[in-house]
Parts: sequence; structure tokens; C-alpha cells
Amino acid sequence: MKASLLYWHKARLHERYILEMEIYDVGKSIRYPDSLKYGLIFVDSKTGHKVLMDNHHPKGHHVHLGEQEFPYHYVDENKLVVDFKAFVLANMGVNI
Repeated sequence: MKASLLYWHKARLHERYILEMEIYDVGKSIRYPDSLKYGLIFVDSKTGHKVLMDNHHPKGHHVHLGEQEFPYHYVDENKLVVDFKAFVLANMGVNI
């Protein structure tokens, strides 16, 4: 199955932050049992601090907070975006 773009948003905020969110339907497979491939990225261009959520193979769903990385329990696309925004607020102090 060819990947189908479900959601994409890219923005520069406050002349400092870069936000990019993309979610694709890639079809259910062993590598992507939830049928989704995503990358949600928020970067402070002045400090390099970042919040990143993605689900590439072989790691599956996970979160990067600066140099830390830990698994993420995926529920659905809506919760993914809500959780991403909460990570950005809690770790970077920016409400998106």
C-alpha cells in the first residue's frame, strides 16, 4: 500500500520555534501494526532543545525529550496530538 498523508502541519512560532507534525496511513503491517507512521517535532532553534514523537521500526512508538528517549503507549491519533502538545508545554513551556 502506498502511504497516504492524513495530517501535516508546519509552522515557525515566535520567530524561535519550529513545529512540524505529519501522520501517514501506511497500511497495517508487522512494522506498523497501527497502520500509522508519524513524526511530531518541536524544536527551539536558539537552544536546540526538542520534543519529538515518532514510531519508526524497530523502536515502535516512542518519545524524545532532549537526550532522553522512552516508549510511548499509542492509543489513537487524537490522543497522540494531545500528548505531544502536553509534552511541549511541560518540557519547553510553550503552548501550541
